[in-house]
Formats: sequence, structure tokens, C-alpha cells
Amino acid sequence: MRFNEVIGQKEAQNRLLQMVGEQRIPHAILLCGPSGCGKMALALAFASYLLGENDSEPTPQKRNVEAMLRNWEHPDLHFTYPVIRPTGTSSEHKMVSGDFALEWREMLMKGPYFTMDQWLDCMKAANQQAQIGAGESDELMRKLSLKSSQGGFKVSIIWLPERMNAECANKLLKLLEEPPHQTVFLLICEAPELLLDTIRSRTQRIDIHRIAEADIEEALVTRRGIDAEPARCIARVANGSWLKALETLDADNENRRFLDIFISLMRLSYQRNVHELKTWSETVAGFGREKQRRMLSYFSRMIRENFIYNFGLSDLNYMTADEENFSKRFARFINEANVIEISELLMKTQRDIGQNANAKIVLFDLALKMIVLIMRK
Repeated sequence: MRFNEVIGQKEAQNRLLQMVGEQRIPHAILLCGPSGCGKMALALAFASYLLGENDSEPTPQKRNVEAMLRNWEHPDLHFTYPVIRPTGTSSEHKMVSGDFALEWREMLMKGPYFTMDQWLDCMKAANQQAQIGAGESDELMRKLSLKSSQGGFKVSIIWLPERMNAECANKLLKLLEEPPHQTVFLLICEAPELLLDTIRSRTQRIDIHRIAEADIEEALVTRRGIDAEPARCIARVANGSWLKALETLDADNENRRFLDIFISLMRLSYQRNVHELKTWSETVAGFGREKQRRMLSYFSRMIRENFIYNFGLSDLNYMTADEENFSKRFARFINEANVIEISELLMKTQRDIGQNANAKIVLFDLALKMIVLIMRK
């Protein structure tokens, strides 16, 4: 994968290439940024560059490298990512990334822009949460202790290191303190505050910002064949996320379903229909925990957007046409008297779900409290 396949992020690209040009490549780089900004795309492009895929004259060795990277099977490129424990797997088996290597490569072949939820779908996770366990750090130590098969760099890409358990994190710290020869670690992180301070201190952090609207618009036109005007509208709603731009193109994307669920919650809360709210909470409790957390994040965004909508500042609103149509009637119910408490309630609910609380109880509690909050003026 080459840098010209990355959408936008020229500043970050130039910084990475400058490190190579000045021969000052850190042994560990922490790429931090929101979902959809292209962290994985940058990491894959940089790894490919280090391993020999560049714009130099083609040679037999270079063509061989490109062929291996095309299928993400280069022997000096190692991936670490969160995995689940499939039902029926022995508790004695320490899960490692290699247990899902086939699914991982299949996902990468579809493109470098994806979410944890898409990865969970690839692993056929039900209600499980993925993590990186101690077995993974042992496996990584074993792999990186070997000599480079091509005589150059070894690259270790660690996706979402914030999902490491404590034992794995401490073992990775030892690797970062005494890195194997000519090994570069690329950590792709969305919540750096969850990493050990000692791990953060041993990496060079590069913050990856949201993709510029102009870059998303250009990519929609050139890569997706979208006309200029709708591409401009989609780029605005995407708010710097290529993933959200792709979701907007999908006629049946998840956010449209979340909007229907959000509308149902607010209408039933306004009607004080406790019986139907109980049914609502039981239905939503049937979703997997990761999906519930995504849904609650969407609810939080809608609360924010509806509060801003009341001020008539269209430049500060980032809603689809369907979301705006609902907000025209609903926004007046989100005001100074309740916006903070509703936001805090949604954050607490999301935290409780993440800590494996009983989803039926937590979501029904959310619905009952919403009855009181939605009527405040």
C-alpha cells in the first residue's frame, strides 16, 4: 500500500517520510486519532515503505516484496489486534491474533478503513468484547526475536493497544524498553489515556486529525464516482471521518437504524408509556454490548446536535437530512435545563454496559429517567 492511497493526512505523511529521510525513525510510534481518520491506512503505508514498497525502479526483489504486501503476508510484518474467545475454546488456550489471521487478512484486503464493530462481525462475535491478552505478548516476543527474513526492518503493527489486559501491557512494556534490532512498533490508538503511562513515554506520539472536508469530497468524487454537489454534502456530514462518509452512502447504514431507535425512545418517554419503554429496553438489550455502546454514542451525538440546533447556527450542526427533519420538531425538548443531565446519563449508561452490567436493567433505568428529563424546560 502506498501513501497516495491514504485519504488526506499529508502533514502526517510528510512527517513519517521525513523521519526516514533523516534516518531518525523511532523504535515505537503512537498514532492517535478518532475513528475514521485513517490511522491504519497511514500505518500500513508507512510499514510498506519501510519494507521496500516505494516509487524506486522495480527490481525482482522489489516485485517480490510488493506481491507479499499485496496480500499482507510479508514475513517481517506482524499484526497484533484484539480477539475474542470463541465458544467452546479451552480456557487453557491463550488466544492470540494468529487465531484469526485469515479473517484479519480478509478484512484488510477490503480496505484499511474499518471499525472494531466490523472486526467483531468478521470474527462472528455475539455478545463478546475483544481484547489483547498475555498470550499475544509472548507470541510477539517470539516472532520479533527472529532475524529479518529480508535483511531490513521488522514492523509490528498493534491495533488498539488500549485493549490490552494488564499482563499483556506489562510484557509489551519490556519489549519497548529493549526493542529487538531494526524493529519498528506502530501503535494505532483511539484512547491513549487508557495506556500505561510508561508505554506512552516510550513512544513518539503523532496525533492524526480528522480528514479535511476537501480531501473527503475529492475522494468521494474520484474513488466512488459521486457527483460534486452530493459529495460536498456528504463530506460535511462526515465531519472528518471517511467511515462516516461511507456510512452515509449506504442506504441501510447502522446510524439510520439508531435514529429510529432514538426517535422511539424519545417519543415513548414524552408519552410516559412505561409499558412500551420496557419493551424497548428489552429489545435493545438483545443487541451485542459493542452495538449497544455504539448506539449510546450515537444518542449522545444526537443530544448535542439537537441542543445546538436551537441556536440556529447551521455551521455548527452536522446532521443528515433524516436527522434534521426529526430535529426540527424535537430540538426544543433539549435545552439548558436538561442537556447536561441527559448527556451524563448516556455516558453513565455506556460505562455500565462496558462493565458488563445487566443490559435490561441498565437500559430500562435509562428509559425511566428519560421520562423526567425530557419534560424539563
